This record gives sequence, C-alpha cells and structure tokens, in this order.
Amino acid sequence: MSESRSPSESRSGRSGAGAPNPVWDPAQYLRHADHRARPFADLLARVPPPPTPAPRVADLGCGPGNVTALLADRWPAAHITGYDNSPEMLDKAVVEHEGPTPGGGRLDFAPADVRTWTPAEPYDLIVSNATFQWVPGHAGRFGDWVAALKPGGAFAFQVPGNFSAPSHTIMRSLAASARWRDRLDGVLRHDDAVLGPEGYLERLTALGCAADVWETTYVHLLRGEDPVLDWLKGTGLRPVLTVLADDPEAREAFLAEYRAALREAYPAGPHGTPFPFRRVFAVARKEA
Repeated sequence: MSESRSPSESRSGRSGAGAPNPVWDPAQYLRHADHRARPFADLLARVPPPPTPAPRVADLGCGPGNVTALLADRWPAAHITGYDNSPEMLDKAVVEHEGPTPGGGRLDFAPADVRTWTPAEPYDLIVSNATFQWVPGHAGRFGDWVAALKPGGAFAFQVPGNFSAPSHTIMRSLAASARWRDRLDGVLRHDDAVLGPEGYLERLTALGCAADVWETTYVHLLRGEDPVLDWLKGTGLRPVLTVLADDPEAREAFLAEYRAALREAYPAGPHGTPFPFRRVFAVARKEA
C-alpha cells in the first residue's frame, strides 16, 4: 500500500471487467504515507499475540513495504514476507526494507497475486492492509487462508469502505460520461468492492474463528494544492491513469474535470482540506 495497493491500494487484482492491472507509482503512493499507515497501526493494536515466539507472518499486498516494516517493530523475531504483484512496489520494498531485523527476525518480499496465492506453509499471522478492495470475490479466499493458520493464529485486514463517498462517485460518474465511457467503461471498482462489517463477521465466524470486526471513519486533514486529487492519484485513480497513460492530452483533460469536481466536494478550509475516509477492519483468531 500497501491502498498498498498493489499493490498496494492492482495491488492485487483487476479493477473491472477487461481492465488492465494498474501501474503503481511508489513515490506518489508514499506522499500520504503517514495518513495511510495509521489504519494499519490501529489494526495491529487489536491483533492477539501470535502462538509462537518467532512467528511466521505474511503481508498480502505489501506495496512499498513501509507498513510491512511495522510488523517487524511489533514482533522483532518474526520472519515476515510481504507479497505483491506490482514490480514497482516490490522493487521499492526490497531496496528500502528487506533484510535481517534487529530482533533476530527477517523481512523479505516476493511476487504473488492475492487472487491465487495459497500458503505453502503454516502461518502465525496473515495480514493485509488496503488490498482486498482490488480483489473481486476476496472473501471466498478466506477459507484457504484460515486453514493455513497455526492453531491460535490470526487473520487480520483492513479495507477502504468509502466507495460511496464523493471521491469515488464523482470518479465513476465522470468515467461513465459520454466523453469518457468508450475508454473507461469497466475500469473502476464499484461500491460492492468490499463487504460491510456484518458481511465480514458472518464469513469469518462461519469459518470457526473468533472475530472482531469494526469500522472507523478517519477525517484526514490534507495540506497542499488539490490534496484529495493528489491522494487519489496514488490509489483509486490508478486504473484511469494506467488506461490513459499513452494519451497525455486525454489524461490531463480527465484530471482537469475531476479536479474541478473534487474542489467543490472537498473545499479547502483555513488549516487544510478535511477528507473523511471510512475503513472496515477485521481480526479473526483460529481456535487454539
């Protein structure tokens, strides 16, 4: 993100029918790293202690590795592998974060597609930060991942729940307009990209897990010129930017229309631009 996409925030899948996998820009994604990392820190605060002192951990959709490194801070002796299908993100993660950790553990990264990734060994913790929104049908994979947990192990994730927010409804409306529909039809995700808290609770408890599921709306105070657009250029807008990459004039025209609409939807205040952002969290523990 990992909205690490991506991906990060695909971070790990196609956006819509027939859409190409988004090309990710780690530098753009990391421009709002502090805001993006906070939900992962809040998720980790609710993860129970792993069943072994040197846990085996998988991070699905690790993005540039900045939040994967937080796992090593939390469990210094862990062997942690971050998985992603974006070469750009993985290159950044390897250069910045791969290697032994001070507590005797190890942090490494490997290519994988979350749509098909199947654990090859037992894990104490499988975690994901802002990735599953890119993976259609992701809840159908939960059974395979929970089955790979050691007794007492945990599966924890958070996903954006803001697909009905102006940032996304405007983007979809613009892509579906007469000017853009021929090029952008089927490229963007819709408001069913993720489940609600009740849906995730039902899926996880049906797998025999003790589940803790909740939602939070953050109000990020973003600074700078057109900061909401800048945020989305690192995540949700990547499919559009990928499709229009070979046509700079069209790309700039789309951004101009989107920018104007975002300025109305998210007006700047005296101290910055408030950006409400809902997220859904889940921590499921396998029976010991």
